[in-house]
Amino acid sequence: MKNNIKKSNFLKCQHVSLEVSNVDKSLEFYRNFLLMKLTERHKAGEHKAIPFEMAFLRLNEQHHDLVLTHNPNRNYTKKNDQNSPAGIHHFAFECSTRDSFLYYLSRAKELNLEIVRGPVIHSSFNKNGDGTWGENESFYVLDPDNHRIEIFCDMAVINKKGEYINTDNKVVPNTIAEEI
Repeated sequence: MKNNIKKSNFLKCQHVSLEVSNVDKSLEFYRNFLLMKLTERHKAGEHKAIPFEMAFLRLNEQHHDLVLTHNPNRNYTKKNDQNSPAGIHHFAFECSTRDSFLYYLSRAKELNLEIVRGPVIHSSFNKNGDGTWGENESFYVLDPDNHRIEIFCDMAVINKKGEYINTDNKVVPNTIAEEI
């Protein structure tokens, strides 16, 4: 399906709000593994329009990149599998360099986090790729509520002709985006 929009006016997908079973456990996970900083935390009902406990976490200067939300009126059940909760498959954090990616990979191992997939090169064009799509290198872990988190680097960009450009700033042969 083609549309008439030439370019999105959005800058980026800025944040995710996750419903979690235990804010303290989730704060510990995101602060220890991803080194996120707590911007602010609020109790359930602190504001009449928001009946949830909320914690706002940031990676750098922006107020928040991730919001942890807990509904005290919900019964949470422990998942026994590695499937993500309904409604979300995964969300991703992009590393600015491969060295940063390798740092988080070693950090996941240091923290004894189960790496549920990867490290892998998502590519059907790269000779070291796994045949999937996305044109990046990544690995996946689960948070305490089994939300699947992708850590990745080196994602290809799409030039104005629709060609994939790799991190060496070269056109990936035989590639063209579906919409330009």
